[in-house]
Amino acid sequence: MEPGMSETHGFDPQTLHAVNASAAFNRSVGFEVAAAGKGEVTIRMSWRDDLTQYSGHLHAGLIAALLDTACGFAAATLVGPVTASHFSMNCLRLAIGTYFVAKGTTLRAGRRQVFARAELFAADERDDLALVATGETVLVPTGEPRKADGS
Repeated sequence: MEPGMSETHGFDPQTLHAVNASAAFNRSVGFEVAAAGKGEVTIRMSWRDDLTQYSGHLHAGLIAALLDTACGFAAATLVGPVTASHFSMNCLRLAIGTYFVAKGTTLRAGRRQVFARAELFAADERDDLALVATGETVLVPTGEPRKADGS
């Protein structure tokens, strides 16, 4: 069996942490994998003023990135590397909080397509969570991850 792959060919939590750490965007905005396994993932990101839009709440691009990453990482726990072929999101309220939690769930994992959804929550100063956005993704398994040398 390949290192980092489980019996179902999905990424184990250690590999998923390494994949997250290797993604420059995820590092730059502070995505942290809080939990992962069995088709589910939880990602956390702390509030940062430099990630807001002109009105002072989290930029929709970051909302999309959190939802997309949660969907992709949830799917990766079952099937390994994936890429999105379709993504949609719904913003339900202003994304303002001390930190954000994105919870991704795999709905169906097939050989050619994987369906996943995610919810994004904003935490207040008491750690109470409020749902701020939802997203759904259709993903395509890509096989082996690309190596650092581009092969």
